[in-house]
Amino acid sequence: MTEKFAVEFGKIATSQALYPKESMLAVEDRRRSLFIGIPKESSFQENRIGLTPDSVKQLTDQGHRIQIEAGAGSPSKYSDNEYSEAGARIVYSTDEVYEADIILKIAPPTYDEIEYLRPGQTLVSALHFGNLTSDYINALLRKKINAISFELIRDKSDAKPVVRAMSEIAGSTVMMVAAEYLSSSNEGKGIILGGITGVAPTKVVILGAGSVAEFAARAALGLGAEVRVFDNHIYKLRRLKHNVGAQIFTSTLDKAIMYNEIKQADVVIGAFVADEGQITCVVEESVVAQMNPGSIIIDVCIDQGGCFETSEITSHSRPVFRKYDIIHYCVPNIPSRVPRTASQALSNIFTPIFTEFSKYGGINEVLFMNEHYRSGVYIYKGSLTNAHIAKRFGMRYKELGLMIAVRN
Repeated sequence: MTEKFAVEFGKIATSQALYPKESMLAVEDRRRSLFIGIPKESSFQENRIGLTPDSVKQLTDQGHRIQIEAGAGSPSKYSDNEYSEAGARIVYSTDEVYEADIILKIAPPTYDEIEYLRPGQTLVSALHFGNLTSDYINALLRKKINAISFELIRDKSDAKPVVRAMSEIAGSTVMMVAAEYLSSSNEGKGIILGGITGVAPTKVVILGAGSVAEFAARAALGLGAEVRVFDNHIYKLRRLKHNVGAQIFTSTLDKAIMYNEIKQADVVIGAFVADEGQITCVVEESVVAQMNPGSIIIDVCIDQGGCFETSEITSHSRPVFRKYDIIHYCVPNIPSRVPRTASQALSNIFTPIFTEFSKYGGINEVLFMNEHYRSGVYIYKGSLTNAHIAKRFGMRYKELGLMIAVRN
């Protein structure tokens, strides 16, 4: 009887694959609910917001608390009701929104906003190296906070996703701006940006070969313009040509060649990338004075000092001025011209970041587990951790990696 049972059981096990299976080990769930505050931007003409209603819903569905100051989304055409329906709490005072553990801003906090910060909070915002002062850094250090500059955060490909996204927007937008001011409706030359059959194409000169330059070149070439790109880094020029997929004219910063091209150009775009926080002026006033009347200069890097001697900061409400009959467009923060698109791009970056913060249990844990976020941290627990800032202002700093290693 026993043998017969064993034989029958063997047949069943073989036919139905009744094999023993591994037992899954319990994995510690370190997921933590986040408390995020989004204040209304007070900086001049900063129209973007860090999270859209769709992203807020995604995060609140995961159990996170988000409170937003009333009217924060209005410049990006998002209403308080949309955020409320998405699960956010609308608050009506700045004091209240700064009760959150994580403060998400777009523009760097002003001195008045720094006073709302408290020890142990995490600030996620831009930093704007070109406008930094030692007094500003010391004001942040006195608050004993964690501060993350989102333009320094790197992704798994070692690229800077926020810089890339905003550069894409700026690069595409500058060509729309150029087209607008070349037309006679804005007292421009009265020419089309691009080229049509039988008419010579518009000549566009781009200074710099970074992401802004790449997307400006794409837009200009798509319209049929003739493009010239100048940069001192051969590898950047080579990369731009490869990414654009066209055999455009490229050159190093040979002043004789560059100045000659600028004088003949219809549009000149300054799009150099600041390696040390400040752009060195490369186009002298005498060269601008020799450009064709009605041509346009767009200085994308005006917030870092600009790269034309004639550049002066303008605003979205008064975007241009004329000098030597050359139209100058020198608006910092060009993506705020299209704030809804820019907000969506930023939200696509910040939402996964906050999900990672939650997954690992908070900022301290995510910095220990994920080295890509460490590049954005410039203050950790009230200590300066950015070597570049320390060197620039002669300040002391601590290695972030060592601080995290000691803590863990």
